Amino acid sequence: MRRINALIVLSTLSTAAFAAESSRPRGVSPEFAKFYKSTDSFSCISNPEIKLSPSQVNDEYCDCPDGSDEPGTAACTYISDLSPPQPVAGKVNTSFALPGYYCKNKGHIPGYIPHMYVNDGVCDYELCCDGSDEYAGVGGVKCEDKCKEIGKEWKKADEIRRKSERAALKRRVELVNEAQALRAGVEISIGRLESEIAAQEKKAAALKTTYEEIERRERGRVVGSTGGKGSKVTILAGLAKNRVNELRDTLLGVVAKRDKLKERVKELEAILAAFKEDYNPNFNDEGVKRAVKAWDDYAAQKLAAGEADESAEDRDLAEVVKEDSETEGINWAEWETEEESDVEALYKFEEYLPGAVRDWVHQKLIDLRIMLVENGILADNANSGSESKAVTDARAAYQSANDEVSTKSSSLGDLRNDLTKDYGTDDIFRALKDKCISKDSGEYEYELCWMGSTKQKSKKGGAHTGMGNFVRFDKMTVDEEVSADGKGLGKGERLVLRYENGQNCWNGPNRQTTVVLACAETDEIWKIVEEEKCLYKMDVGTPAVCEGRTEEKKASGKDEL
Repeated sequence: MRRINALIVLSTLSTAAFAAESSRPRGVSPEFAKFYKSTDSFSCISNPEIKLSPSQVNDEYCDCPDGSDEPGTAACTYISDLSPPQPVAGKVNTSFALPGYYCKNKGHIPGYIPHMYVNDGVCDYELCCDGSDEYAGVGGVKCEDKCKEIGKEWKKADEIRRKSERAALKRRVELVNEAQALRAGVEISIGRLESEIAAQEKKAAALKTTYEEIERRERGRVVGSTGGKGSKVTILAGLAKNRVNELRDTLLGVVAKRDKLKERVKELEAILAAFKEDYNPNFNDEGVKRAVKAWDDYAAQKLAAGEADESAEDRDLAEVVKEDSETEGINWAEWETEEESDVEALYKFEEYLPGAVRDWVHQKLIDLRIMLVENGILADNANSGSESKAVTDARAAYQSANDEVSTKSSSLGDLRNDLTKDYGTDDIFRALKDKCISKDSGEYEYELCWMGSTKQKSKKGGAHTGMGNFVRFDKMTVDEEVSADGKGLGKGERLVLRYENGQNCWNGPNRQTTVVLACAETDEIWKIVEEEKCLYKMDVGTPAVCEGRTEEKKASGKDEL
């Protein structure tokens, strides 16, 4: 429709302007009435040196270079054709003095219509609802004054839009309160974690001291026997005997498995031998012939190799697994018993001392051994591979406390980073974070997750396509029309969310999505377009950006909702 890009401009008329309305020539608005007050002559607006008689105004002949002598006709449209008018209230075009033909539109909103639409035989009710632009009745066209009914419908729609705007602003206040509460929760969590970490660090330090003390004390202890008293030789003999018994049991298990496998091989050989004897050589089955030939080859190879004498091997295995020390070649009893040494006698002498003296002697011996170990004179029992349960438990307790400090510190770092992150004006997108909205678009469903990601979901199944991940806020100036239901970006600067580094596009860049926001009562995706290959633009409505919209609407004369 040719009028779709025409701009309706609202004008605030003063009482004095209404009083002078009847004296204005057709097509002149109150803001330009001052140029047409004189009854003696008329001066061209942009060229005041050119003076005309009042009868030359609206006489269907263009006398002024700026077309100001024909405010109510289409006589000077060639000027506007060369340089299209800019019908913005209070702004005079430098080439065409008037912004357009002025329609009074009583009962509705007054505004301008391009001069080229005057007397063109078309009723332009969306711009000039009073029909005054077709006063000449060209082609027999008569445009009735429909401002009353159009104004009534507009007021009804305007009230709905205003109600929606009020609800949007109320919802924005709720989002701001929610965001502030979430931020306060993060701050409280940070304080709590700081206190817990400080206490846990003290606990970990104490456990570390305990662990180091127990480890140092254990270094001074003489290696003990797992089976009771005895010297290192008897202990080693006991360990060796246990290991030999374990190996014997393992060998017995292997022999048993071998015997089972040998039995299965014999069964399979018998089956194949019977198959060779019973098959019909005249039956032309290549698969059967190949199987018989393979069996013949196997039997021939087995015959050529000869059967191994396994009896000797079996006898050897039987001797190995016997639990007779003579067959093992080791007399364990000889090594497992040993006469008491002088050292053991010394330790036994300690048992006859009084308790207090015994403890003092025992501690001094331990301290002496620790000193000798730390100076490299004696071997360190801590590295012998036989760590005591006391050391193991002390280390585990310390490591557990230390790990908890690390975990809490990591969480604390995440919370501190979250406080410094940009969540928009008033931290409002903190309340929307990770919440998602979607739009069905035929073959696909598109999803937007605030501060998260954008996705394209196939409705036929299969994997989703990542269209980008949130990286930053931005600004963008837009110039678009708002639909009849109030959905659309409108005109002016809009907040933008940049989603980048999405899934790689075949033979192209990684997918990106530019999310342009405008005020709306609820979160809603209005439109998705692929402006370039794998570069998407989403028009989205949300109450999160409704701050200041009322003042902007009054200034521009245009309802955003």
